[in-house]
Amino acid sequence: MKIEADSNDITEHPHDDKPRPYLCAVCDKQFMSKRSFSLHKQMHTTGKLYSCTQCEKCFTSQSFLNKHMMHHGRKYKCTECGKCFSSNPELTVHRRNHSGEKPFECTVCSKSFTKSTYLIEHSRIHSGQKPYKCLLCDKAFSQSTHLNTHMRVHTGFKPYTCSLCYKSFSESGHLQRHKRSVHNIRRPYDCRYCGKLFISSLELKCHVHTHTAAKSYSCRHCSEHFTQSGQLKIHLLKSHNEGNWFTCHIC
Repeated sequence: MKIEADSNDITEHPHDDKPRPYLCAVCDKQFMSKRSFSLHKQMHTTGKLYSCTQCEKCFTSQSFLNKHMMHHGRKYKCTECGKCFSSNPELTVHRRNHSGEKPFECTVCSKSFTKSTYLIEHSRIHSGQKPYKCLLCDKAFSQSTHLNTHMRVHTGFKPYTCSLCYKSFSESGHLQRHKRSVHNIRRPYDCRYCGKLFISSLELKCHVHTHTAAKSYSCRHCSEHFTQSGQLKIHLLKSHNEGNWFTCHIC
């Protein structure tokens, strides 16, 4: 990959006059250090440099590989996908993602779940119980995810951005409606679990992973579970104000 350097004419931030001699020939982004530039280049390459010696997975950095290797140190391994767990009950719950077994059934609407905690949270819809209350208004919700979505009304947070016009929305459904009405985009691929529609089979595949992957990262404050540690960290920051926001020192 080509590297172009001209320290007199390179700035990454309009208010930052520090020289950034490393220029990406693919996207024109500029960097101050060779290390930052090297890490960035991996975003444009399909080859992943760091391979796991125990499975076929590969990663773009040594730190990601080290984090992955921790899973192999666990005692109980799934024979279907190779994921490892620290206890047999965790493995048993995970295997339901492959078998489709959902032993916890709602007595009201007969909807089934892989975990008892999912059934308990679902049951609040029928009982009218709303334990998740907004601290800024009088609204209350039966599920923590509904409260998280509601809080965007107060914060103005809009995490769903249109890739065509960069307009942002507080809910994914609003973004999908925008694309259909404004950009006339068809979504022929539908999720068999929740019915959401997607433009490509790749988008659908990534989405289905949220339904089938084991949610082994649990929040210690509420009943939310996540498939990735990064998702849990974001949840703790947004929902429970645990962690630190990273602010630009320039603007």
